[in-house]
Amino acid sequence: MDGTQAELQAQGALDGVRVIDFGHVLAGPFCTMQLAALGAEVIKVETRARPDEQRAHRGDGVADDLEGNSNFFEVNLSKKSCSINLSMEEGRELAKRLVATADIVLENMRPGVMAKLGLDYSALREVKPDIIMLSLSGFGGTGPLKRYAAYNPCFTSVGGVSHLTGYAEKKPNTMTNSGGDARAGTAAVFAALMALTVRRQTGRGQYIDSSSCEVINSMIGDQMMDYAMNRRSPKRHGNSDADLAPHNVYRCKGEDEWISIAVATDGEWQGLAAAMGNPDWAADPALSTASGRKAAEARLDALIGEWCAGLGYVEAMHLLQSHGVAAMPSFKAEDLFRDPHVRETGAVAEVDHPVLGRRTTIAPVLRMSRTPARIYGTAPRLAADNSYVFGELLKLPEEEIRRLEDAKVIW
Repeated sequence: MDGTQAELQAQGALDGVRVIDFGHVLAGPFCTMQLAALGAEVIKVETRARPDEQRAHRGDGVADDLEGNSNFFEVNLSKKSCSINLSMEEGRELAKRLVATADIVLENMRPGVMAKLGLDYSALREVKPDIIMLSLSGFGGTGPLKRYAAYNPCFTSVGGVSHLTGYAEKKPNTMTNSGGDARAGTAAVFAALMALTVRRQTGRGQYIDSSSCEVINSMIGDQMMDYAMNRRSPKRHGNSDADLAPHNVYRCKGEDEWISIAVATDGEWQGLAAAMGNPDWAADPALSTASGRKAAEARLDALIGEWCAGLGYVEAMHLLQSHGVAAMPSFKAEDLFRDPHVRETGAVAEVDHPVLGRRTTIAPVLRMSRTPARIYGTAPRLAADNSYVFGELLKLPEEEIRRLEDAKVIW
């Protein structure tokens, strides 16, 4: 590798881009963390007056130690932190001065909050005409639901995914994990990158109104099309497929171990039968076609389930895959972090944190040879970069910084 190549590999794709992060909780911070992994300088604006819920233990009240919450760690890697009290006029003026140095602003407050603070797009354009502002909310900035509260279960429900997730005989699954937030944050990354590209071409910034609900809805386009064209409203059907069988998740012998198996072709069916030792029942001519297997789905699930119960889920995966069958374990978190494939591909990384210690976390998913995404540092302590932001970036005199600290504007 020559010097030029080494220099290129040391750079991030977004080197030189500065992002001011007014995000909180998960979707907004997840977006800016991905931008930071691409090399952008992300400055998180926080305040002790109202800490991020992820610092304060998910809204259970302000914790004594705002630095020890792993929730905050997981979505704020590689960022800087400064403390500005936006409830004060001087604080809002400081925020504007900071935005004037930036390329992108992100916020994921309820629509209308930034306008009340005097920090909406029209106000920020006055201090930085080519600024890109990304507003990420549950239901977008227009429409009758725009000011409604929204956490992951809310917008996955309105987005239509919850209605389609779960078993037919049971209630919808509201997806109580953070998957919807992460998807909304990832879509916002794409929008920000497109806006940067347009600005480089035209010199003009723009406002991005991103709705988490619409992001989730875009994931079920085929289901929406089915209704638009055929007036069929899709329903929950568990792990089954409309045409394929077997197509399910089966219990293995380990504690809470499950393996997913999907057979799409006659050749894959023959591979499954071979992996199972070609039992007599698998030779039934009725099972030689996809339609025949679908008609016998319940019986097949029972028989395959009996076989899987005698194997560990990793053992079953290797055996089935060796016969060309699409089969993978439903990994638990501890197994995922230990999996040799995950380790070798660099999908997990270890990061040191001053309070939490050495932690294993998910690495950036983008694999680019010249400008790789990577974790540049741990999640910041609150106000860790005040000296850099107010002293170096905004060039405030030390006595002015002390005055603002005493007045709890920098707080």
